[in-house]
Amino acid sequence: MEEQAKELRALMNEDNFARPAAPHKTRIIAITSGKGGVGKTNIAVNMAIAYSQLGKKVILIDGDLGMANVNVLLSVVPQYNLMHVINRKKTMNEIILDTEFGFKFIAGANGFSKIANLSNDELDYFAKEFASLSNADIIIIDTGAGISNNVLQFLSAADEVYVITTPEPTAITDAYGIIKIITTELLQRQINLKLLVNRVHSSDEGKRISDLIINIVAQFLNYKVEYIGFVYDDPVVQASVIRQKPFMIINPTSKPAVCLKHIVGRIEKTDIPSDAGVSNFLKKFLGGKKK
Repeated sequence: MEEQAKELRALMNEDNFARPAAPHKTRIIAITSGKGGVGKTNIAVNMAIAYSQLGKKVILIDGDLGMANVNVLLSVVPQYNLMHVINRKKTMNEIILDTEFGFKFIAGANGFSKIANLSNDELDYFAKEFASLSNADIIIIDTGAGISNNVLQFLSAADEVYVITTPEPTAITDAYGIIKIITTELLQRQINLKLLVNRVHSSDEGKRISDLIINIVAQFLNYKVEYIGFVYDDPVVQASVIRQKPFMIINPTSKPAVCLKHIVGRIEKTDIPSDAGVSNFLKKFLGGKKK
């Protein structure tokens, strides 16, 4: 416990929220995992809160289009979702929900795989609507676990991709598996991959797991993955799920909350990619589909 207390004091004392002055550009982050149950959606929701607490304009998009569940963690029942935009029944701005936690939320929808078969006119309409989100500072996309065409589209277009794993052997294996698929399926693009280890009991455990995955990826895939940080295992996380209220809100000084603030602080200290922004996201997301 003393070791963990020292680590947390160190995290809290760091200047986690220093932000270099820079021209406005939307940063688009995709969060993914090789398997379900590693806390991916929880990380996405609470990261959105951490960013909003910095004064950022944040939009969280539920991209888990088979089993969308961000709304469950937020305890909201969306009336409209992305499918209403695809079908031209609503505009993007009409489906965005304001949350009580300081960020905006866009619900996903089953059947969104239709994006792969849209006509050029439909693609143009979707692109125009998505472009309306360019006033955001941060867009976080919670993708589905595993790999599908939709997930690959989001991952290939995002500025940064965060792969979530835990110390469990199956999660480690699946994390390597999804990194392998990303790096082999998207050979034409350099994906900015980062690794986050969730539910650790010490910083040493997080570093050990990350080193294992990063070294294997470098050896067998010849690809560089960056370790972005860890989040402690803590009862507050399960309690937050049951109460349908994010742990950043239930206990903002808890170990997981402090860890996420630290991670967001590290992200903010890195330069936004030169090709970041909604316009370039759309070019990559829709690239190759319009003939």
